[in-house]
Amino acid sequence: MTTMPEEDNPLRASLWDTALALYRSTLKTQEDVSKWDRYLSMMTTHELKDGNVFEIGVKDDYSAEYFSNSYAETLRVALLRAGANLETKVVFKVDAEAAKREREARKKANAAAPASVAQPVRPAISSTMPLNGEYTFENFVTGPSNSFAHAIARAVAKDPGGKTNNPFFIWGGAGLGKTHLMQAIGHYVIKANPSKSVCYITSEMFLNEYINAMSNKSLDAFRARYRHFNLLLLDDVQFIGGKEQIQEEFFNTYNSLMDVYGGQVVMTCDQPPVKLNGFKERLITRFQQGIVIEIESPSYETRLAILKSKVRHTNQPVPDFVFSYIAENIDSSVRAMEGALNLMMSFIEANPEIALTPQMTRELLKNLIETETQIRRLSVDEIIKAVCQSYNLSISDILGKDRTQPLATARQVAMFLSRKLTGNSLPVVADHFKRNHTTVLHGMSAIQKRLDVEPDLKSIVLDITAQLGRKPGEIFE
Repeated sequence: MTTMPEEDNPLRASLWDTALALYRSTLKTQEDVSKWDRYLSMMTTHELKDGNVFEIGVKDDYSAEYFSNSYAETLRVALLRAGANLETKVVFKVDAEAAKREREARKKANAAAPASVAQPVRPAISSTMPLNGEYTFENFVTGPSNSFAHAIARAVAKDPGGKTNNPFFIWGGAGLGKTHLMQAIGHYVIKANPSKSVCYITSEMFLNEYINAMSNKSLDAFRARYRHFNLLLLDDVQFIGGKEQIQEEFFNTYNSLMDVYGGQVVMTCDQPPVKLNGFKERLITRFQQGIVIEIESPSYETRLAILKSKVRHTNQPVPDFVFSYIAENIDSSVRAMEGALNLMMSFIEANPEIALTPQMTRELLKNLIETETQIRRLSVDEIIKAVCQSYNLSISDILGKDRTQPLATARQVAMFLSRKLTGNSLPVVADHFKRNHTTVLHGMSAIQKRLDVEPDLKSIVLDITAQLGRKPGEIFE
């Protein structure tokens, strides 16, 4: 993206990144964060023109209209908070170069299709929303938290429509790589099978198009549009929870794609199917009939590798202490880390004469780190200490082998809360308790069952949760 120079204040070179960080900090729910981060990836350029017109480029007219209505004013406020001119206006326009690249890619893919292939109902390569060119398998950094999901995604890409992995349901917190992995499948299929028809869309836009089709009495055209793809990539499926009509429409679309045309469906969500609220049982059953995979929070080592991969193909030198500081202090999402890295790279690019130091890095990232501290995940050690305090036990008691009551209950409560509130995988939690992951799973299951029938235990768990500064909804869906 284009950055904006300002000679009198080197930090103003990062006005855009600062505004983005400020706006992101105002988002209250994980769903809002996930939606915003996804939409941000669709904004291809930004530039301050004529002193007070902040122009943001997108790939098509649909996106320009949608973002103008939904984000122009909120981004203007964020820019003002970051120090922009009071007269600043935000305008979304089609990025001609990005649109051209998109058209050329589609023409090239269509031209490569074998002449003998029957004419599809839809164009060979089609996508309501453009795929992010960076979201490929080659750019996806794997680690213990996502290696299984990555392996399944590659298997789906190589054999779309196969019975074993269809549908492919990827779930996890915001900014952990779900959309990246989903779009990597799309890129692979487009490149390997030019005759395949591919569609990427968010459930929110799917809903909006459905409403427009109803208003315009063009439901038949809407259905023809979505029921003949070889690969449907649907982002943030949780958005249609509680919306019966669009669920019914998606159910029929889903059945047509899979049962009639043998297409592949890939979905992302912030919850596993069994925990989705406001969904019809038959739709949840459909979600579960293929393979369901969780992407977990990356370890420090994986976070460090992700950050370094972001600058691998640039000529911009970034000191190692910048990577380390970001990886140590930001772990809520990969996108939050990338935002911090972009801020640092913007500063380095605008101020080549300044030798960056660890102290300057801490100062530049101060606001981002403060925001991160407010939303960061708890550690297992913090949870164990809180449980020990509640049950008047020592840490050695919790980690020991004594199975007498109430010690065993306290240990299982600590395991239960550690899995619920930290985002760590079972093996990681098990390591903290010096147990295997099967023991932790058994302990969690035992507490979950008892919570339904033991009010006193539930009260204790709620008290510990409150002491840790978390809400009941984080452990009781």
